[in-house]
Amino acid sequence: MKILVTGARGMLGTDLCDVLSGEHDVTGVDLEDFDISSASRTREEIGKIAPKLVIHCAAYTDVDRSESEPEEAFRINAEGTHNVALACRDVESTLVYLSTDYIFDGKAERPYVETDTPRPLNVYGASKLEGERFVQELVSNHFIVRTSWLFGLHGRNFVDTIIRLGQDKRVIEVVDDQVGCPTFTRDLCLALSSIAGSSEYGTYHVCNAGHCSWFEFAQKIIELWGSSEVTVAPTKSVRSGRAARRPAYSVLDTSLFQRKFDFSLRDWKEALIEYIELKRRQ
Repeated sequence: MKILVTGARGMLGTDLCDVLSGEHDVTGVDLEDFDISSASRTREEIGKIAPKLVIHCAAYTDVDRSESEPEEAFRINAEGTHNVALACRDVESTLVYLSTDYIFDGKAERPYVETDTPRPLNVYGASKLEGERFVQELVSNHFIVRTSWLFGLHGRNFVDTIIRLGQDKRVIEVVDDQVGCPTFTRDLCLALSSIAGSSEYGTYHVCNAGHCSWFEFAQKIIELWGSSEVTVAPTKSVRSGRAARRPAYSVLDTSLFQRKFDFSLRDWKEALIEYIELKRRQ
C-alpha cells in the first residue's frame, strides 16, 4: 500500500516510517518538503503522491508555548489538518489523524472513552480538537487516534528530560496530581500499522496499558536508569509555573481499539524498560 506520513522527521513520524516501510511503500514528508498551512501546496503535493493512506503526525506540539502563540498552534493543528483533509478527499485517501488526551478536562473519575465530551483546558488541546472536527467533516474514511504522553528515540520527551536532570541534580521535583498513560512511540506505530487497509473507521484511544502520575513515571525512570543517588520529590501543578493548564486525569480507555483490531499495547513499564535499554546502546 502507498502510505504518506506527515511530520516524518518528528519523534512519532520517524518511527512510523521505519515500522511501515517493511510492508508498504512509504513516503515521509515534513516542513522542509511543504507547509501544510498552505492549502494549495498541500493539495498539490499530496495529489502528486496519491497515497491510499495518509497518517497525519505533523503538529505544533509545544503545549506551553501554544498559550502565547495560539495563532500558530491553530494554523498548524487546525488549518493545516483542514488542508490535509481536503487533499485526502481529493485523492480519495484514507486519513489517520493523531490527536491527544489533552482534548479532555481531566474531571472524569474513570478512563475516558471515545464518546466522552471533549473540553480542552489549553490552547494546544483546543487546536487539536479543531483538527479532529475538520477530519470528521471532510473525510468519510478516517481514523482519529487519540494517544498520550509519548516518548521515543527521535525527539524531546519526558524520559530523556528526567535522565538529564538526574545527571545534574540530587533532587528532582515532579508533579503528582496529573495522571495519564505513558506511550512508547514504537508500540504506537505497531498499533497504527494494524489500521492500514482496515475499513473500521472512527475514533479510537490508543496508548500503552496502565497509568501513573508524572511523579510515578519519573520515579520508574530514575530506578531503571540506575541513578540511586537521585531523589524524585512530589510537587503540585500550581507550583510548577507552567503556562498551560493540564488535565488532572487523562487516562484513556483503549478497549474499543482492542476489540475492533484484536490488538493491545503492553504495559507502559515494560515499554519503558525497552526504551531505557535502547538509550543505553546509543
